[in-house]
Amino acid sequence: MSTKLHSFINIFETEFMDGEEAVQLKKIAIPIIQRDYAQGRVDDDVDRIRIRFLDSLYNAIAGDSITLDFVYGDIDDNGTMTPLDGQQRLTTLFLLHWYAAKKEKIPAEKHNFLKKFSYETRYSARYFCTELVDFSPSFEGNLSAEIINQAWFPLEWKKDPTISSMLVMLDAINKRFKDARNIWERLENQAITFYFLPIKDMGLTDELYIKMNSRGKPLTPFEHFKAELDREIRILDRKTGAKNADRIIDSIDKTWTDLLWIYRNGSSDNIIDDKFLRYFKFICDIICYQSGKSPQSYSSDIFDLLHLYFSAQNENTPDNIATLEEFFNCWCLIDGYSSPTEFLNSFMSHTHEAEKIVVDSRYKIDIFEDCVNSYSDKSGRIRQFPLNRIVLLYAITVYLRHQEDISKDNFNRRIRIVNNLIQNSEDEVSDRLDKNRIPAILQQVDAIILTGLIDDSIENHFNVNQLKEEKDKIVFLEKHSDRREEVFELEDHERLKGQIGIIGLENLSYTPRFKSLFTCSWDKIDCALMAIGNYGQQERNKWRYQYASKSLQLAWDELFHRSANSGFDNTKAVLVSLLSTNETFNNDVLDSIIGKFVEKCENDEIYPWNYYYVKYPAFRPGSYGKLSNAEAATKPYLYSVMQTKSQLSQNSYMPYLKEVDDANLSRDDMGQCLIYANIYLTCENDSYMVYSNDDRSVVDRLPISQNSDGVDVEDRIVKLKEYISNIE
Repeated sequence: MSTKLHSFINIFETEFMDGEEAVQLKKIAIPIIQRDYAQGRVDDDVDRIRIRFLDSLYNAIAGDSITLDFVYGDIDDNGTMTPLDGQQRLTTLFLLHWYAAKKEKIPAEKHNFLKKFSYETRYSARYFCTELVDFSPSFEGNLSAEIINQAWFPLEWKKDPTISSMLVMLDAINKRFKDARNIWERLENQAITFYFLPIKDMGLTDELYIKMNSRGKPLTPFEHFKAELDREIRILDRKTGAKNADRIIDSIDKTWTDLLWIYRNGSSDNIIDDKFLRYFKFICDIICYQSGKSPQSYSSDIFDLLHLYFSAQNENTPDNIATLEEFFNCWCLIDGYSSPTEFLNSFMSHTHEAEKIVVDSRYKIDIFEDCVNSYSDKSGRIRQFPLNRIVLLYAITVYLRHQEDISKDNFNRRIRIVNNLIQNSEDEVSDRLDKNRIPAILQQVDAIILTGLIDDSIENHFNVNQLKEEKDKIVFLEKHSDRREEVFELEDHERLKGQIGIIGLENLSYTPRFKSLFTCSWDKIDCALMAIGNYGQQERNKWRYQYASKSLQLAWDELFHRSANSGFDNTKAVLVSLLSTNETFNNDVLDSIIGKFVEKCENDEIYPWNYYYVKYPAFRPGSYGKLSNAEAATKPYLYSVMQTKSQLSQNSYMPYLKEVDDANLSRDDMGQCLIYANIYLTCENDSYMVYSNDDRSVVDRLPISQNSDGVDVEDRIVKLKEYISNIE
């Protein structure tokens, strides 16, 4: 016997040679040991598979003929073919041919061969097929409902999984093909074909079925995926003369499975399907970005991605196949390392180490493992494998795909540049449809990893401030290679995360002092800085200001990373001035700096705004470090403390009022007044105003003594406390 190409119609007209004897195929019988028909099951995975398969069949009817996968089976002496593999496809073809025959009113003599298809799994399924061939529906309503309403259809048949699955498939066929024309003609002209492989003298044992058909278990999405990928690439191979399909399927089954084997879920789990599919999605997303688009424009369904990027009709598929192979193969043999994990641990850490980049402690060092375990997963709307990780993983694959051209030492330096850019481009690393910078970012990553330089011709990618700093550091280290470790150690400080402009290359010698400073209380650091000078930064809206926080890292990040805020250089000058005061710092050293500042203000009877900030805790609540003052230039004392990141709220307050009498602070007025039985009190730049609760008329004014420069010469908080003590 030999392998031949057949249609569902002509296979019943075919003689198969068995030795010197010809065997006429007279019947296809699904054996008792086979599982139930599954392509009509109702669940998400099967729904997707069914829709795709019917789309393929529809396209074949519409014009592009299709050859399905192999059908394996045995033909006995009586001409009965027993499928070992291909039951699902054969059943769907049976239903499609029945549908075409009945819908187009094909004469019975042309479609009587359908009676030669039978299920031996159950009596009910066998007789359902027989009755179905004799039945001609009206096609006026729901097809399955019309069948169920027939007198020959016992209600208990609805419980038969094969019959119920066939009914679902018939409705799906009707939905997809209801407007199709000349279906039967196309079927007769072999629009849909398959290879049938007869297997000689095998004997139909249970063991054989278990071995060949994974008894009772439906094909997994991965098995369907692999079959579709194989089919698409083989179609392309026939067009181009290439031989990609065998090589890729062999890689999936062997080399790439070996690569992913260590990442399976426990030693007893022999499944790597989900690992493969997650990394496949990563590769598809990279292909999408490199084409200048965003994956947000497309479905994330694995089969949709397969047909989008690996369809035989896609002119870019040959390049995409090459990308697929490169992205998998590059992890399989890493020069000098036995595994991806060993390689990744050689240049990444959660803390500063020589020749390593620092990865946020939220993330695994083994970024490849992280990808195959969580890519495309979401917690709510949050990606479990975020864009910054996608860019970093891509950068690593660029090196792995060019190991022969890039030394490990050069890679270590270049991946540090990329990591610094990623960490300081949170707003820029975006693939929103209206702000998709990832294509340009990946281009810049290519340039950095392959050349060690930043390509100025690429526009709209990483943060411009960080790009400038990285270029400055490249030039600096070319001249001062002996200071490389100093630069890297400062970059890796958790307050800086790759951006060292707040200290500057000119102040590298202060690195140990900076590290020492941030072993101290953040609140004391804040006060010590303010004792040197008002270090705050004005935001673009001109009324909100950024200061530090005793408990929130984000506030320090905002201060120490150059942005659209004005005042960064002043913040730097204040910080460097503080660092210049001592070689090492502890809380006692900071207390001394703070104490001397407060003492000098009080002795001189000069109370600038930063005096209040340093002395009174209400100015430093430990939230986002945000203060508001729309008229800071003319009213420097009227900063309100915010408790949110961007807006005034009921929890906001005027700090002088809160410090004096928190119990009577009005939340309804966003903390801008103290309310008593008959009066309420507000703060002005040079006074406190007292108003009547009844008619809001001015009852009193408590002036604050100031010098000619508009600076307080008395402590306004002490003065207010004395005033309130007299009215209570």
